[in-house]
Amino acid sequence: MARSVRGMPYMPEHIVITGARENNLKDVDLRIPKGLLTVFTGVSGSGKSSIVFDTIAVESQRQLNETFTWFVRNRLPKYERPHADGLEDLAPAIVVDQKPIGGHSRSTVGTMTDVYSVVRVLFSRYGTPSAGPATAYSFNDPSGMCPECDGLGRTVRPDYGRILDESKSLADGAVLFPPFRVGTFHGQTYVNSQDLDAHKPVGEFNAEEREFLLRGRGGRVWVKGSTFEVENDYEGLADRFERLYLKRDLSALSQKTRDLVQDFLSEGVCPHCSGARLNEAALASRIDGLNIADVAAMEVGDLIPVLARIDDPVAGPIAGAAVTALERIEAIGLGYLSLDRPTPTLSGGEGQRLKMVRHLGSSLTGMTYIFDEPSVGLHPRDVGRLNDLLLRLRDKGNTVLVVEHDPDVIAVADHVVDMGPGAGTGGGQVVYEGTVAGLRDSGTLTGRCLHRHPDVKKNPRRPTGRLWVRDASLHNLDDVTVAFPAGVLTAVTGVAGSGKSSLVSGAFTAAYPEAVVVDQSSIGISARSTPATYLGIMDTVRKLFARETGSEPGLFSFNSRGACESCQGRGVIYSDLAFMDPVTTTCEACEGRRFKDEVRRLTLAGRSVVDVLEMTADDALDFFAPFDGGTDKGVSRRLRALRDVGLTYLTLGQPLGTLSGGERQRIKLATQLHRTGAVYVLDEPTTGLHMADVDGLVALLDRLVDDGNTVLVVEHNLDVVRRADWVVDLGPDGGKHGGRVVFEGTPAQLLRAEGSFTAEHLRREVRA
Repeated sequence: MARSVRGMPYMPEHIVITGARENNLKDVDLRIPKGLLTVFTGVSGSGKSSIVFDTIAVESQRQLNETFTWFVRNRLPKYERPHADGLEDLAPAIVVDQKPIGGHSRSTVGTMTDVYSVVRVLFSRYGTPSAGPATAYSFNDPSGMCPECDGLGRTVRPDYGRILDESKSLADGAVLFPPFRVGTFHGQTYVNSQDLDAHKPVGEFNAEEREFLLRGRGGRVWVKGSTFEVENDYEGLADRFERLYLKRDLSALSQKTRDLVQDFLSEGVCPHCSGARLNEAALASRIDGLNIADVAAMEVGDLIPVLARIDDPVAGPIAGAAVTALERIEAIGLGYLSLDRPTPTLSGGEGQRLKMVRHLGSSLTGMTYIFDEPSVGLHPRDVGRLNDLLLRLRDKGNTVLVVEHDPDVIAVADHVVDMGPGAGTGGGQVVYEGTVAGLRDSGTLTGRCLHRHPDVKKNPRRPTGRLWVRDASLHNLDDVTVAFPAGVLTAVTGVAGSGKSSLVSGAFTAAYPEAVVVDQSSIGISARSTPATYLGIMDTVRKLFARETGSEPGLFSFNSRGACESCQGRGVIYSDLAFMDPVTTTCEACEGRRFKDEVRRLTLAGRSVVDVLEMTADDALDFFAPFDGGTDKGVSRRLRALRDVGLTYLTLGQPLGTLSGGERQRIKLATQLHRTGAVYVLDEPTTGLHMADVDGLVALLDRLVDDGNTVLVVEHNLDVVRRADWVVDLGPDGGKHGGRVVFEGTPAQLLRAEGSFTAEHLRREVRA
């Protein structure tokens, strides 16, 4: 409680948490100092995110929302009260996470950072000839957008070379698009039309016949359904395709239909604006010979001096505001981006750092800023810049909470909270809190890892062949030719924007489409997904129970006949009341176990299906061992894959939505293991991993190679780089200053390399 001391208000010095029990937390009591930079450490699944995001952030945002009127609250996100006895002295929380930024096609780096808005004002005041007010330079406004592509810069059109086989007649199947094929309801329109020769090859149609096929109107055509026959108006094939599949909200269609339609579309740069998104008036306006599209296409690092030269009394202050914002983008290591870069193409780390730009310019103080592994995607060269930004936020009078594994970020913390000692049910406790120096001597797993003195691999494997990528020019790659060694572990390194992903995920996978790609894309989970369903073992589990009990397999699914009728197999009852926060309560009928009583009474080796879903992967391995034969052996094999990626602490029925980003990526990897002679491509697999977990990951990668596979990893983590057999380093910097191979060789050779930021930081790591 705030109290007055000699007339001065007392300001709380700590965020106080009492009895936190969210997820795996075990009645955690914690006092977090305000106005300082606190880093939360611990192995994956130890409870860091449960404290910072699911407890502190959620309760802060929930209470803040309660200060608004009901009209406003009903339009805000709804937050559940976290499981804790008490949270005191919270400040408004701003969460800067790694969730994708506005993924729609109109969102760019310029629009999300608001820099493009300033540039539009600059052109409206200083560009000649002027196109009008600032909206006249917006590709999201009718007054500025290209009329051909509606400001998207690209056009999507039906590809009639794929839709029609012109060597065939309509009756013989000239229409290849499945919903319009011969015999379908739509397809009968063209075969039965009296105005078209259904037996004449489409390629022999004259201009008038072809126009009628595609765009014709009028006339009546008889078509038959399964139980009826009707006479419809004729509609051209092109008009019908565009009406049904282009000029409507495609989200209303099933994913299967959207994927089908995509195969018959062609996308390309808009021929009218050449991808600039704007109309002729906006593009005609120039400053120093550059139009606004030219400015937006420049790398941030190159654009800063261009705008800084403007000294006009009116335009100068506007340009100065743009320069200030651009300098913030450059300061966080993203100077290689351009304002016209679509945000869906940004990595999670790039998106998170761009979100920081907006907050660095804020004049708010006394806030709590919460970051989720902000070092993700950052080369060691750029982590120092990140630390400077975190400290600047702190020094403005804010509390900064960071969930992080990177030792360089941990090193600048004012206060550290180490969670553990293990993961899942083996974690959920505070094992250390205090200074960084104290953490090093604490004896915890994190403390011991900070004391390590690593060295590079002394005896790398010998390649069994070469996998060539020749003359790669994707994005910023400068005609790169690389021979990746086969049969070894190769680390592809370089600063952010140097071309690593373009080379590996782009050029290499295009040359070797059979490669097994395990990247950071979504694993496509639903609210009901669990490790058991994602790994594909539930079908076998249901069959085992059905065989043992003489029941139907569907009875052992909480998505089917076995589901508790009260909660439909969710285990909870969700109540969304008009004038109260939504309430989630455990289902009383099934006690949160999701199955009917009759299902819970049916057992296999003395355990019900509920008991099995509550088992950890480790326990389940022992349970299913007696059934590990014939068609049932897949259960143990898939559970061993979980063990291989370090996820044996997960329960089989844990919702995948509760897993951390690192856990989700590793469970994705678990489905791709146990191959021989394959080529694996991994994109920053250490994302979300503790230093100790990285050891397990590298051991797994080594086993993959020892089993006869080739492994390529795009990585910044120096523990992976030093233990690789071969390193390909791109750079020397990002954007147009990158895209070249600056080093190829072993880690030991990299230690002696010059002109490589990776080599420079690896030398520091080994000497530490």
